[in-house]
Amino acid sequence: MSNRLSQIVTKTGDQGSTSLGDGQRIAKSHPRIHSLGSVDELNSAVGLLLCCPMRDELIQELQFIQHRLFDVGAEICIPGYTCLTQAHLEHLEAYISEQLETLPELKEFILPGGTEAAARAHICRSTARRAERDLFTLNEAEAVNDYCLQFLNRLSDYFFVLARTLNKEAGLSDIFWKKDH
Repeated sequence: MSNRLSQIVTKTGDQGSTSLGDGQRIAKSHPRIHSLGSVDELNSAVGLLLCCPMRDELIQELQFIQHRLFDVGAEICIPGYTCLTQAHLEHLEAYISEQLETLPELKEFILPGGTEAAARAHICRSTARRAERDLFTLNEAEAVNDYCLQFLNRLSDYFFVLARTLNKEAGLSDIFWKKDH
């Protein structure tokens, strides 16, 4: 592998533009850069979640997600490049279905919280929703791979289910929203 990050401080963005993976320069205020930043923020939130103790299976799943988020970032950074596939989406959907089978049926809204890990999973959930909104904004101006859009949509579901799983494994129930509390 080449030394692609040999210079970190380039000063080339000092005037409000940045380079994409294909070499073109665009404004830092461009929807593509907003989307890229949101996906990067989500990946960082997943990294923070990984600092919490959890089963090896969950760690492996979160690492899978981090790698796929990097793939999403690559697709955003290089217009026309694709790497996410139906198989990635199916993997995520299967995991969500598998976890849902182990959780009690949900009939009420729940509040974020419980264990620290579950709370961090909820941060990932809400960050995934923002990343999805930003990617849809980009998609309105420039076509984006449907699998990226769908993957981010599924991730908010994934992190919701993961938060419930983490609380259940810690012996805590969901925290139900109470109207007029």
